[in-house]
Amino acid sequence: MSETATEPRARRGRGGGGAARRAARTAVSTETAKFIERNVPNYEVLDEAALQMIEANADRVLAEIGVNFVDNPEALELWRAAGATVEGERVRIPAGLARDLCKTAPSKFTQVARNPERNVEIGGKSLVLAPVYGPPFVRDAAGGRRYATMADFEKFVKLGYMSPWLHHSGGTVCEPTDVPVNKRHLDMLLAHMVYSDKPFMGSVTEPSRAQDSVEMCEILFGKDFVQENTVMTSLININSPLTFDSIMMGALEVYAKNNQASIISPFIVGGAMAPVSIAGTLTQVLAEVLAGVAYSQLIRPGAPVIMGTFVTSIDMNSGAPTFGTPEASHITYGAGQLARRLGLPYRSAGGFCGSKLPDAQAGYESANSLQMGLLAGVNFMLHACGWLEGGLVASFEKFVMDADQLGTLHHFAKGVATDENGQAMDAIAEVGPGGHYLGCAHTQSNFKDAFWRSNLLDYKPFETWDEEGARDTQALATAKVQTLLDNYQQPMLDPAIESALRAYVAEKKATLPDEIG
Repeated sequence: MSETATEPRARRGRGGGGAARRAARTAVSTETAKFIERNVPNYEVLDEAALQMIEANADRVLAEIGVNFVDNPEALELWRAAGATVEGERVRIPAGLARDLCKTAPSKFTQVARNPERNVEIGGKSLVLAPVYGPPFVRDAAGGRRYATMADFEKFVKLGYMSPWLHHSGGTVCEPTDVPVNKRHLDMLLAHMVYSDKPFMGSVTEPSRAQDSVEMCEILFGKDFVQENTVMTSLININSPLTFDSIMMGALEVYAKNNQASIISPFIVGGAMAPVSIAGTLTQVLAEVLAGVAYSQLIRPGAPVIMGTFVTSIDMNSGAPTFGTPEASHITYGAGQLARRLGLPYRSAGGFCGSKLPDAQAGYESANSLQMGLLAGVNFMLHACGWLEGGLVASFEKFVMDADQLGTLHHFAKGVATDENGQAMDAIAEVGPGGHYLGCAHTQSNFKDAFWRSNLLDYKPFETWDEEGARDTQALATAKVQTLLDNYQQPMLDPAIESALRAYVAEKKATLPDEIG
């Protein structure tokens, strides 16, 4: 008898429990899975000889070519005092110096959330998932592509809070262009602090805004607590190739001095900001990371940092960035190996795609990028959901589509259970030849969590799907966005703390003239 033929009989045998199970699957919950702890091996593409060659070449780049620290005389003095050669804004770092300085950076650290149950560990075998970062545009099925607003930003924070597989609220989930550029960081931080209780990121667009981020955290957590605990992770991009600007370095300095974490991340578009070859790009990435992490330790030994790399290739015909490519995978895997040799937490990968819509191209490219990140040993994955159009757009539909698929990473990372229950010998003995496993004791005791199941995708028979409107995945995602927002409930926050935060934001904004740009 075929599987199709036996399915109706199995359903009838379950009785009234099916309705309860369906209700449990569709219920909205603000429960969040713990950050991923891998029980699968990392995938490694480089042998020992290749790793040593890249490390030696990176040392040569730092010692012979050097890096530029632009408009930052204090940084130049720190480097000179540490033993580097400084000529103008060029810093040449003797072989081994940067690596020695990096040794004081922690191999892993805990980022504390205002809800302690949602603290995350960054480093080791962990993987923390955070949403898209930085797009000036948003897209949804109803309104199409448009400039982002603060209302859009708040919706994304609420969706991130409601998403069970996201561990982190992120930072600039979209860029709210209806708020002056010098004030929007205050509103964005306030949204993360009030509308979610997951960990979040601070502002890096100007050193004073990084300081505002620290001061708001002191209101939320307490001043002494902030100095003793890491409550923010922030993204510090290096201006590849080999350039460290004063804006980003100024923000890094603020966070390092205050014991807050920074992702020190080259921004690589292969063929434009780095060589077209994989080994050449990895050499530049490592040189830039070594210089950046070493500088953070000059500011404050022991300051928490994450080795980052954002990597995409380029279409050599059009010049457009491409995503989900094998070359980007090779670099991501290789950089993971280099990070582990340095003993640093690693940030890379995400739900990357170049597609303009949450369509098949977006799905293929994002799936390649997400699975790559898990196997590369990434510890902090920014852009895990919502990324569209090469990072120019934050998509509401793709946000929930990606966030749903992050569940597959959680389940794959568990590895293969080989305990007594995993071996299932009792089930094989009970069923014997020619039977089926639907009603056996092992299935009955394991069916609720035996297989990962999407809370978004449609597995119904064709007739049911057709009767319900023949909805494609984007239509299902549109409905899911609305359901999550309709069921959102703000996590509890001490009213006195919320009032103090709002007063801080209002006072700061009142003292600043509006800046457009």
